Amino acid sequence: MHDARKIITLVLILTLWASLSFAQNGILKGKITDAFTNVPLSGVTVFMQGNTQTVQSDSLGIYTFTGLNPGVYNLTYAFIGYKRRSVFDITVSNATPAILDVTLESSSSELNEVVIESPKFTKPLESPLSLRTIGATEIKRNPGGNRDISKVIQSLPGVSAPVSFRNDIIIRGGAPNENRFYIDGVEIPNINHFTTQGSSGGPVGLINVDFIKEVDFYSGAFPASRGNTLSSVFEFKQKDGNPDSLRASLTLGSSDFATTLEGPLSKKTTYIASYRLSYLQGLFKLIGLPFLPSYQDFQFKLKTRFNTSHELSILGLGALDKSKLNFGAENSESNQYLLANLPENNQENYTVGAVYKNYRDKGFSTIVLSRNYLNNRADKFKDNNENDIKTLDYGSTETENKLRFENSSKEGSYSLNFGVGVEQANYQTSTLQYVPGGLDQYSSELDLLKYGLFAQVSAPYFQDRLNLSLGVRFDGSDFAPNMNNPLKTFSPRFSASYNFNDNISFNFNTGIYYQLPAYTVLGYRVNANAPLANKGVDYIKSVQLVAGFEYNTLKNTKFTVEGFYKHYSRYPMIQVLGDTIPLANLGADFGVVGNRPVTGVTDGRSYGLEFFAQQRLNKGFYGIFALTLYRSEFQDKTGEYVQSSWNNRYILSMTAGKILPRNWEIGAKLRYTGGGPYTPYDIPYSSLKSNYSVYPQGIQDYDRLNVSTLKDFYQVDVRVDKKYPFKKFNLNVYLDIQNITYNQYETQPQLVLDRDVNGNAQDIPGDPASYKTKLLDNTSGNILPSLGVIFEF
Repeated sequence: MHDARKIITLVLILTLWASLSFAQNGILKGKITDAFTNVPLSGVTVFMQGNTQTVQSDSLGIYTFTGLNPGVYNLTYAFIGYKRRSVFDITVSNATPAILDVTLESSSSELNEVVIESPKFTKPLESPLSLRTIGATEIKRNPGGNRDISKVIQSLPGVSAPVSFRNDIIIRGGAPNENRFYIDGVEIPNINHFTTQGSSGGPVGLINVDFIKEVDFYSGAFPASRGNTLSSVFEFKQKDGNPDSLRASLTLGSSDFATTLEGPLSKKTTYIASYRLSYLQGLFKLIGLPFLPSYQDFQFKLKTRFNTSHELSILGLGALDKSKLNFGAENSESNQYLLANLPENNQENYTVGAVYKNYRDKGFSTIVLSRNYLNNRADKFKDNNENDIKTLDYGSTETENKLRFENSSKEGSYSLNFGVGVEQANYQTSTLQYVPGGLDQYSSELDLLKYGLFAQVSAPYFQDRLNLSLGVRFDGSDFAPNMNNPLKTFSPRFSASYNFNDNISFNFNTGIYYQLPAYTVLGYRVNANAPLANKGVDYIKSVQLVAGFEYNTLKNTKFTVEGFYKHYSRYPMIQVLGDTIPLANLGADFGVVGNRPVTGVTDGRSYGLEFFAQQRLNKGFYGIFALTLYRSEFQDKTGEYVQSSWNNRYILSMTAGKILPRNWEIGAKLRYTGGGPYTPYDIPYSSLKSNYSVYPQGIQDYDRLNVSTLKDFYQVDVRVDKKYPFKKFNLNVYLDIQNITYNQYETQPQLVLDRDVNGNAQDIPGDPASYKTKLLDNTSGNILPSLGVIFEF
């Protein structure tokens, strides 16, 4: 009680101090330039929603708002001859000026006078649908997100995730490895710690949200410049370092500590850098979990503007991940099962890249040079005894060096984009694993050259009522003769949008997309001296069709309904524990996906409807409603369509929040999904001593592929923020609670030994070759509170 009084007194003192320090000292400023030429735009009118202030940019394109209350604002930029643009959720404080640089795109049909309107949503000609943009403020305040971008994405339509603590991103029924991620145009392989090699996902996001300006998420209608993807593209746009002075932030949360520094290095160069260190392993040990993960990560960006025509960005991010077993955990059956199956794991990865832009009279060229690296190691001993046989000894590295050239220009009303890319990759692995049926052991090395070229043209017609875009892409590889002809991967895509008026539009897209199988598939060998076993694989192909309507109220609210259909072909069928299943049905677990022989190919399909409503910040309120109804299925080894592992059938997500007086903010999120399919165990085969002694878990009966379904899943998260805007610094105290209703969600049961009262394994009566086993209910779903402090100065 005494400690509680101290905490209450401290909060009251901080609140009083903040109210005495509170003043209208906030500044919001930035530079406005032409999107294609980078020329500063003078005379742009900038409107602020909910504020009578209106400013114009000066001869250098600079605009400034002064005397603002700390808070969150929406801006609209209007200029004769240019498309109107709105930016939402800009956070302003007393401590340092908020800097927001924007670009505007010319429009031949723009009105000859500036008209004051409420902010409205915009969409690119290339992707008029299946595109959502998330701002940094939305990410930071997302309930249950805990500043993790991967979790925030789950609020959007078409996005589901496994019922677990992982961040595998599943888009419109596609597998987790069908997504591509870019930071300022530099491709990164994964956005999570503890990634599953050959797939994606992990329990904790890797990207520091303090770097992010906004995120463009494409669940379809991918631009031609982005290849090797079947389900989604994420474009993370980073902010530049503060050009005026040194700024810093410290974040102390329940699981990690992070610090970020930014500022000028010279008049032309800025930087931003961060480091994060977890103490999650201490928390897990305290609550008695059988595994102890720890991680570190770093991120940086240097930006040099030589002049208005030339600029260079150098960026990087990386991580060190380590997971150990906790043999001091409670001796429960569930913990025994996890300790018997989880390996100890170490990963290191990084991406570094340079982005050079050269602006000219009608457009600009971009050169992107990058390198990424992953080192993944895992080992496991029988009965966790280092003196016994090693049942898993895995080591693997992936290295990619990439070069891409793009040219973007505006020729009258036509927007043009074309370019080429080349990539050199190296994959190495040394694998030893005891599995039912024997020892799987091989070493392999693979050198690979990949290349692609693309072009896209877009234009508006009939005074912007009709917008059309046509793109093409070709990709090739020297992996096998069937891949080295780019004409075989001819990838056309077409988008159209018709605006009935300022409120209602019909949007359409169709295209053919290709993706190269993972290196774990391409580099597999039966043994060290054998040739590559999967030379017969080809690019996976997906034909997609999307259409829908959008209603924009021009008052920060929009509604969309979209129907989608995806047809897959050439999807590898792989051999798993003596059986054959589609590769698309793997990838929602730790470890490695795809390091098996490919025995053929199969077809798949995913189709459904998405309903989406979004209320951007208006009178302190914001919210998102997303409902997806879909079906995802692949042909099994008999050629029959069966539901895929990602077939949740329905996904509902509702997020809402309110900014209250005195800088309080509250928010809540509900996620509800249909239960995921799973394949039952072949219990007699799993219980054989020869199998269970080296593979102490259930072996799926793939003759009954995904015939069982888990219970539906739901989770309610809440978040409360209190901000203290002092004159020289900002203090944000937050409480983020995941699963506040303490819902116990269901995953596939665990097959464990049915031991006697003394804890000894028992034989099946009359069958000394088999253990007596049982199915153990596997539920989870703890309340996960996270109390954190963010200090910015």
